[in-house]
Amino acid sequence: MRAVVIEGAGGPDVLSVQDVPDPVPGAGEVLIDVVAAGLNRADVQQRRGLYPPPRGASPLPGLEVSGRIADAGDSAFAVGDAVVALLAGGGYAERVAVPAGQVVPAPDGVDLVDAAGLPETAATVWSNLVLQAGLAEGEHVLIHGASGGIGVMAVQVGLALGAVPLVTAGSAAKLDVARSLGVRTLIDYREQDFVEEVRAATGGRGADVILDVVGAKYLARNVESLATGGRLVVIGLQGGATAELDLGMLMGKRASVAGTTLRSRPVAEKTAILAAVRDNVWPLVATGAVKPFVGRTFPLAEAAAAHAYFDSGEHTGKILLVMD
Repeated sequence: MRAVVIEGAGGPDVLSVQDVPDPVPGAGEVLIDVVAAGLNRADVQQRRGLYPPPRGASPLPGLEVSGRIADAGDSAFAVGDAVVALLAGGGYAERVAVPAGQVVPAPDGVDLVDAAGLPETAATVWSNLVLQAGLAEGEHVLIHGASGGIGVMAVQVGLALGAVPLVTAGSAAKLDVARSLGVRTLIDYREQDFVEEVRAATGGRGADVILDVVGAKYLARNVESLATGGRLVVIGLQGGATAELDLGMLMGKRASVAGTTLRSRPVAEKTAILAAVRDNVWPLVATGAVKPFVGRTFPLAEAAAAHAYFDSGEHTGKILLVMD
């Protein structure tokens, strides 16, 4: 099969499409003929040499795919079923072997190519906003980086739960994405202090939940932005990994800070998360409350160009690689 291989660490030019052996599904795995694969920041960090795959995972990049079952093994799937899958690696390829628990039927009413942008974002958002932070109706949720795949999914899920999203982004065009989804509090982090804007939007209370992809650079201001009883969930380290934490402020607010990852979780945990996505997010997709937001697609052969586009910082929504 053809797959994208990372040769060394560096820029998009270290990616090349090569012929590699077909994967052989093991016990409890299914084989998927891939239709499309989502591009995620983790893939970019792996390409840069900063985020190696977990032990035992495929060295090929790619954490989510859509496709059709080619070998169902002893699972409940049938050959030809349209599915999406959450991976620890290997998605930038024409075929992938995946634990059956990390595979769910593709949601009804969604083009199978577009569906490739759903599993990683939906799993990340549901596991963090709901399972981790317990976001509830009427609460204010601050979402950093609201125009990317995770941000758009978080906004849609938050609105569907009856929460009130507040978002940050770095340009008017990116804020327009959130505006089009129905967000009213739009914060340009280059021009505005998000702490002050959150206070103004919440009558001085602060945000009940914060979903953060920045990390160290925002830690102090995120804690400052929390309401009493607030929950900060850090899922990315774009702004560094080490910062001071004001424990006095955290304790005074009876607030909490959690850090999570998805890629390295055991199969059993990913299986439970995907089941929750199937049971809770897919119905929202069926009603149109949650929609895949695909910014741009590239053929597999142009994976390097797709990464260059991601690196430009100009993209909104998901970038997908389509098998050609």
